[in-house]
Amino acid sequence: MKNEMLAMILAGGKGTRLGKLTQNIAKPAVPFGGRYRIIDFTLSNCVNSGIKNIGVITQYQPLVLNDHIGNGASWGLDRLDSGVTILQPYSNNEGSKWFEGTAHAIYQNIDYIDMMDPEYLLVLSGDHIYKMDYEDMLNQHKVNNAALTVAVIDVPWDEASRFGIMNTDENDRITEFEEKPAEPKSNHASMGIYIFTWARLRNVLMNSFQKDVDMYDFGKNVIPFYIKSGDNVYAYHFSGYWKDVGTIDSLWRANMEFIDDEGGLDIRDKNWRIYSKNPIAPPQFVTEKADVENSMIVDGCFISGEVKHSILAASVQVKEGASIKDSVVMTGASIGKNVKINRAIIGENAVIGDGAVIDGTDEVAVVGNSEVIGVTVDES
Repeated sequence: MKNEMLAMILAGGKGTRLGKLTQNIAKPAVPFGGRYRIIDFTLSNCVNSGIKNIGVITQYQPLVLNDHIGNGASWGLDRLDSGVTILQPYSNNEGSKWFEGTAHAIYQNIDYIDMMDPEYLLVLSGDHIYKMDYEDMLNQHKVNNAALTVAVIDVPWDEASRFGIMNTDENDRITEFEEKPAEPKSNHASMGIYIFTWARLRNVLMNSFQKDVDMYDFGKNVIPFYIKSGDNVYAYHFSGYWKDVGTIDSLWRANMEFIDDEGGLDIRDKNWRIYSKNPIAPPQFVTEKADVENSMIVDGCFISGEVKHSILAASVQVKEGASIKDSVVMTGASIGKNVKINRAIIGENAVIGDGAVIDGTDEVAVVGNSEVIGVTVDES
């Protein structure tokens, strides 16, 4: 099965900084924007870029992610000439095969990649919010006769020390990689998006692991090795909307920007749709006592309270007298009477009892998935 470019999505991350929201699901499966999960953006970018075969590498708490992706039908990946494959750790005669780094995850799935027989390998993170045409990046990779192309985005200079930085010459050839430098020489931050010429990467990984050479991580090991070896390594400059939603604050801010359509993500663009798997639910119902303003309300919601500048995912209940402002309420949550919620993220199927106050004025407040707040149990 010959593919010009195969996509491999690294989706096994725990997302420790998201705290309660990733206690029982992987970071790429965290809901976003009412209708989506974070990985939907990467999957949709692949489909919109004409990529027909995708491998999704999972590890931490994969059940929700596996169920969400399924056979890929929601993204049109269930056809004869396309497909999505969930790739999980496994064991063989040599023992366990837990993934120990980004490059190691690719190495452990060489058999799958060889079966797909791509000329180019696109390696992606499954935990960013953005729209990007990977075909344009591939075209530049070809023009440069590159062994590796790294997507970069220019970040503010005062934030550059938080990222892996690519230093380039006047032709955008990468001359040096610095991981979170104290004094950055450029502001070209790596987006964790790579296109490799597969034959070269395969050779590097096979030789390195056979000789017990540390080649576990793309940033720490593979990219510096390529540069030192004199391979053609180029930067691909991206200037659109891109968010790493790896913290509670960044996830909340990205959702608020989603409401206001800030940054140019343009979720309503019919030429670059973001696809997802959504539950079947009845139409939303807004009672005469409700007050809804500048908010996104998804199917199945019942609203009898105040909702201002917030996102309510499917089947959320907001009872009489409740007030929700500048918040994200995920699927299936129940908000009781006279509840006050401000600057918060409420997890899936959470229950907020009557009269409770969730206030994130100083720091974004979080209620975990299925967490119960302000409800007493009568044990008599």
